[in-house]
Amino acid sequence: MSLLALGINHNTASVALRERVAFGPDRIDRALRELVEQPGVSEAVIVSTCNRTELYCSLEQGQGEQVLNWLQRFHALEASEVLSAIYRHQDEEAVRHLMRVACGLDSLVLGEPQILGQIKQSYAHAQQADAVKGSLERLFQKSFSVAKRVRTDTEIGASAVSVAFAAVSLARRIFSDLSQTKVLLVGAGETIELVARHLREQSVTRMMVANRTLQRAQLLAEEFGAQVMTLEEIPDYLHEADIVISSTASPLPIIGKGMVERALKARRFKPMFLVDIAVPRDIEAEVDELSDAYLYTVDDLQGIIEQNLETRKRAAAEAELIVQEERDEFMGWYRSQHSVDLIRDYRHQSQQVADEELQRALLALQQGENAEQALKAMAHRLTNKLIHAPTQALRQAAAQGDSHKLAQLRQVLGLSQES
Repeated sequence: MSLLALGINHNTASVALRERVAFGPDRIDRALRELVEQPGVSEAVIVSTCNRTELYCSLEQGQGEQVLNWLQRFHALEASEVLSAIYRHQDEEAVRHLMRVACGLDSLVLGEPQILGQIKQSYAHAQQADAVKGSLERLFQKSFSVAKRVRTDTEIGASAVSVAFAAVSLARRIFSDLSQTKVLLVGAGETIELVARHLREQSVTRMMVANRTLQRAQLLAEEFGAQVMTLEEIPDYLHEADIVISSTASPLPIIGKGMVERALKARRFKPMFLVDIAVPRDIEAEVDELSDAYLYTVDDLQGIIEQNLETRKRAAAEAELIVQEERDEFMGWYRSQHSVDLIRDYRHQSQQVADEELQRALLALQQGENAEQALKAMAHRLTNKLIHAPTQALRQAAAQGDSHKLAQLRQVLGLSQES
């Protein structure tokens, strides 16, 4: 048996191709059933995200083309459309690849943690479809533990490398416990949505969303249980916010110095933390002149991100060493499984020979043959049958002048070294 990782990702394929090769939730169960029904395929897990589609299989040697052909048929693709984008990894390289993906080392954003959850979900789908067991099951469980070790032993996930994450991380420096804060989010686009997700991960439950159109703000508010308002209503509620994070497409500032000054008075000068992610600015630069207002812009965040990316790169080098170590450990176990099968088969074959010769000797005794002669004959035949294959191997190695193979056979057969 062999392990195979086959797929495409953001480095090898365009968005258009990744969309065509993706497996939606409504197709994943059928796909898993079909994949394990392919000749030689015994196990399969399908990982499908916006940035990658990968098939992990346990299969007979030389059956990789069957998997690729199935992928093309399932998505009705021409070979020319996918061959240049496909990558294939076998055995230890397949193991290494999955571990690197699980650790975020192969992600668009280095070290991002979301991919691990997506892989776990893909593995759960394969379990539900009864498509994973044995070696592949062990590999995925091992990859999960490797990802946990990398997160614990390195700084790969400790530093913010996105604007949204950096904004929330900066807020954590000002407020040690974000769960006790109230946050005003200005805007309702993708960046603000990401900020809201990061805030929820920090146990923030009190959020307000202000947007030019209420419909978009309400969609966001429903997901995060936030209060909704228009941009014009911000002055009425600004004093309630401990944290303000703004990202709109407004050509002019939305929050001015005077507005913040009035809010601070209403707060009895309790500090307010403001992050302006927008370009052009949503918050007037003069706000930073107020003693109890802490204003950061996208340029401030970018500096943090660049420093943190360097930290992640150093952590990634440490993570690669962990992956290599864990891969070698897994491959030791994986190869040992093949030796278990080999030993079992060898023992079974030897026992079968012994049983045949014992029955032959018993039959001879029943027919009146001398017991000593019957036992000698059995021992002679048994010896000849058991040493036949090793003898042939020794003769072949000697004829070829293969001293290395002769030494290996000598060791395997338990023969003492030549004097």
